[in-house]
Amino acid sequence: MTAWNEDTEAGASELGAVTVVEGSSFCISAHSGDIHGGGSQGSYYQDTRIVSRWILRINGALREPLVARNPTAFQAEYVGRACSADGRFDSPLVVQHQRNVGAGLRDDITIRNYSGQDAPCEIELLLDADLADLFDVKGGRTSKAGVPSRKTHKKELHLESLHSTGQRRGVSFRASGAKVSEDGLRFHITIPARSQWSTSIIALPLVNGAGPKDPFTETTPLHHTPGVRRHVAWEEHVPRISVTDSNVEEVLERSQRDLGSLRIFDPEHPDRVAVAAGAPWFMALFGRDSLLSSYMSLMVDPRLAAGTLQTLAALQGSKVDVDSEEEPGRIPHEVRLGVTAGLSLGGTAYYGTADATPLFVSTLGELSRWGLGSDIIESLLPHADRAIEWMEQYGDRDGDGFLEYQRPNEHGLLNQGWKDSWDGVNFADGRMAEAPIALCEVQAYAYAAYVGRSLLARAAGDTAVERRCADRAEALKAAFNEAFWLPDRGYFALALDKDKKPVDSCTSNMGHCLWVGIVDEDKAPLVAERLMSPEMFTGWGIRTLGSDMGAYNPVSYHNGSVWPHDTALVATGLMRYGFVKEASRVASGLFDAAEHFGGRLPELFCGFDRADFAEPVPYPTACSPQAWAAAAPVQLARILLRFDPDFTRNVLHLAPILPDAYGSFRADNVLLGRSRITVHASGSSGSVTGVPAGLELRSDPRPPLTGDLFG
Repeated sequence: MTAWNEDTEAGASELGAVTVVEGSSFCISAHSGDIHGGGSQGSYYQDTRIVSRWILRINGALREPLVARNPTAFQAEYVGRACSADGRFDSPLVVQHQRNVGAGLRDDITIRNYSGQDAPCEIELLLDADLADLFDVKGGRTSKAGVPSRKTHKKELHLESLHSTGQRRGVSFRASGAKVSEDGLRFHITIPARSQWSTSIIALPLVNGAGPKDPFTETTPLHHTPGVRRHVAWEEHVPRISVTDSNVEEVLERSQRDLGSLRIFDPEHPDRVAVAAGAPWFMALFGRDSLLSSYMSLMVDPRLAAGTLQTLAALQGSKVDVDSEEEPGRIPHEVRLGVTAGLSLGGTAYYGTADATPLFVSTLGELSRWGLGSDIIESLLPHADRAIEWMEQYGDRDGDGFLEYQRPNEHGLLNQGWKDSWDGVNFADGRMAEAPIALCEVQAYAYAAYVGRSLLARAAGDTAVERRCADRAEALKAAFNEAFWLPDRGYFALALDKDKKPVDSCTSNMGHCLWVGIVDEDKAPLVAERLMSPEMFTGWGIRTLGSDMGAYNPVSYHNGSVWPHDTALVATGLMRYGFVKEASRVASGLFDAAEHFGGRLPELFCGFDRADFAEPVPYPTACSPQAWAAAAPVQLARILLRFDPDFTRNVLHLAPILPDAYGSFRADNVLLGRSRITVHASGSSGSVTGVPAGLELRSDPRPPLTGDLFG
């Protein structure tokens, strides 16, 4: 099976690279549009690199790149200047290149001749495909597929290799009017004065000799392709947002577009839409990432959460398998499409995560409060119960009431919480913690799972399950506040190690504990104070690890960097416990950071203080777009609006605390239950148009009642 124990950090990507993504397909190119061999650049389809070299030469020279942009997530446009046949520096030849990714690759090339004389051009497109598995590329390893065979066939160039699974992966290249060779495609043309020449290059992926169901063609209008149709439907469906503050408006609109581009579709269940973790390296279903992303994007489209839950339920563990770490009731960590993982969304999965299973239950509980289809909720209840059985029979390894993890093999993930890098769990002095490890936020998620299942049982009139889960939640909360609290430090331990010793580093993880309400009221002020301290809050966001800790490094993946989703959940926790000014300050810092990233928050950025650097410092290999980074601004908007529907109690809370600088906020076309509503807010006042029948609109924040899920 695929080696899931590779570095969890994104693989290296070249400075200035352009990424295009549609579903699970994506392409990474240079700023010119060329794809150079030997690195991570390429076009990928079902986790296989189908283009590893794409070099356009005109009159023997590369183009001089002028501009590259992404008008949509699945499309890129490049403009460059070509060399004239006579080698003149001030060439009149301008190359416009539009790239579309989906079921393969389509590159539309137009060369414009701005001179008053005809322009002869020798055009060559050098092509290659190593057909390497995504994991091999990401890990910098030589492809296991071997050297692909190459042949020309009916004006097409075919490359194919046989993989260890017995599958044949390949690609065919073609373009009208091209002379085909084993090196690529060539054109000998003359462009008339003040005229242009165009062609379309198609890269068609092949699996066992067969192409995809809806391939690119030279003649099909791009707006008729499945990817474009899906994105048009998405844009029509999601809320229309208007904010006086243009940066906040742009960030929220960009978040919605990116979430749309990161959706993945199961051909076996076209009605189910799940969200992938992020581009370029994690365009796959990830239990934890997909659940948290869909939770934070409920205001955009609650059906993302429904589809993610349904897809994960279909993959829920049914047996004990040491290799994949599957266990009955366990929700998978990752599902891949590559040659070592099958060809469908429901292919081979890896289950090594401690938190996806409780998050599955708690997300289901949250979804029920948004009024999205009782039939969906009811169909998933048996899966929620199996998940809780896993928590109690497998997740709690030693019967102490806490969920622990320890990989049972040599290739699984060492750390199985959201900070899953090898050095992500350490003591205050920098020493690594040893497994079995019980993470603080995993206990919080388990608490939320019990609370969520209790509320679901209450709605169904199942008093036995309601009482049992409520009792388990209460007992877990008491045990957690006893075992994880560090009274001499004023914060919660990151984890308990193999000896049940508190891992005493100060981390952002405890903000997740505020988020779900497992923290005792008397401890919350100290936690909030620590999270807002200069050691934790950079001015842009919350550091993953305090700057006074032994393992702190602002340019590390998990030990001092800032992750937008993590910061957004911390802000949610602060708001839950009534720290309104602090939550607003954190939210404003993250929106400010987004402006410096062109409106799109990356997976993470460096943890340098805002006082030291005028702009947030990018992390070199951060994924972008990335699902929970895209969802973070949506979650921040929700907490600043204090927008909380609850169909189980027939109430809708709207109690905004928008910063004055943001001005007014309006969101039309918000899906709530089966209705489309409009939310208005300015400062501390707000209103909702189109409230579903039976819901009472309240202007106070939702109270953190006992048994109330997610605050």
